[in-house]
Amino acid sequence: MKIAAVAALRFLHALFVFGRIFVSYLVQLGLEKVLGRLVESRWRAVHTRNARRLANGCIRLRGVFIKMGQILSIMGTFLPRAYMKELEKLQDEVPPHPYREVEVAIAEGLGRPPEEIFATFSKTAIAAASLGQVHRATSHDGDELAVKVLYPNIHSIVRVDLIVVRWAMKVYGWFVPVQQLHRVVEQLRDMLSRETNFVHEAECIERMAANFADDPDVLLPSVRKDLSCATVLSMSFMEGTKISRKEELAELGLDPEEVAAKLTRAFYKQLFVDGFFHADPHPGNFFAQAGPEGQPRIVILDLGAGTVVRQPLVDGLMDVLGGLMTRNDDLVVKGIETMGFMSEDGDRELLERTIRRYFEKLLNLDITDLSKIDPQMAASLRDSELKRKQLRDIMRSVQFPEGWFYVERAAVLMFALCAHLAPKLNTVKVGLPYVMRFLAAKQSRERAAKAEPTDGGAVAAPAAPATPAAETA
Repeated sequence: MKIAAVAALRFLHALFVFGRIFVSYLVQLGLEKVLGRLVESRWRAVHTRNARRLANGCIRLRGVFIKMGQILSIMGTFLPRAYMKELEKLQDEVPPHPYREVEVAIAEGLGRPPEEIFATFSKTAIAAASLGQVHRATSHDGDELAVKVLYPNIHSIVRVDLIVVRWAMKVYGWFVPVQQLHRVVEQLRDMLSRETNFVHEAECIERMAANFADDPDVLLPSVRKDLSCATVLSMSFMEGTKISRKEELAELGLDPEEVAAKLTRAFYKQLFVDGFFHADPHPGNFFAQAGPEGQPRIVILDLGAGTVVRQPLVDGLMDVLGGLMTRNDDLVVKGIETMGFMSEDGDRELLERTIRRYFEKLLNLDITDLSKIDPQMAASLRDSELKRKQLRDIMRSVQFPEGWFYVERAAVLMFALCAHLAPKLNTVKVGLPYVMRFLAAKQSRERAAKAEPTDGGAVAAPAAPATPAAETA
């Protein structure tokens, strides 16, 4: 009964927040229709006011809504600039919960209050997020620790929030009829279930640390399993500067472009070589350090959203990238189909025709160097010739592939962060060595699979994907 009451209150609160924004835009559109250009100048003020309403609403609602706001803060292509500015504070300005809640959560998870478990435990949080917060502590054997604590009742809150999100996606589906849209909610639910299980996160930390064991410039914390459980995660305290703070990077003698290049290479390795990647790479999850010779070191934090990438997505992405690089539209279409974007009951011919039409426009862009793309040329990709019915038919022909939610979200967050650090960085060129290494390993496996049986019926063993050693800048 208590959970049902909380669900009703959160639903009404969310409805109030989004309803005010919706009504505000309806009023502005109505005024513009009546008064025309006399009210056009009000758009910026309307956007700013509604962006502030959304940011404040996400902070009050917390839970899934803060995570949603973090994603929206970097999606400038789809939202007015005012939203980016207001929602950015959700990346690292989320207010912490009272210490009393943390104390209760630790006692419930580990069986004793923090003052008994740790030699020292700061009551002031050093970081707060949508699902939990981090406190600095010292173990009885002298280790400096960062203790991550899940908020009490967070599982119930997540269930309620997902009800609201599922309702919102249904409404969205009335206007944008993309097939398999429910997969977005399912994958968000899956991600949240993993992020609220610190046993899973500890396993992800250890897995990624092993993947980067040969690279001294990519660091991860070590887990203290004796001081951890499903709701409390104790890790070695990692020094560093938040990666998005350019001024502080300069004080360390680090070039933001070199930091962004190292981050890009690490992401390509995760996605194309290891097949296991950080699916929540927002700025608060990375620190930068200066290495022994002044080279940048990346500290990777918060692996709760660590995700295994599905092979069809990797293969399809490689085909799309290869098609763009070689100007082969057939390969682009093949890649999109391999990833699973084409709906079985959709208009396949229309979708292929649309992809090829956009591909012709892409040929006017130098995609080998994204920093040289003219914004006006990029804007020309929007197809104003498409009629509303054609657009709806195209959307019906598209579905969200399984696992795409994680890859898309990670790529948007990662490359937005790199663009902030180094707007002129050519991320395609920086990541190409990993792509080529992956392609070589893939081709080797395919050749081995087609090999004829040798004497005695044995078949040549496929070559394992190459794992690169430490990269140089």
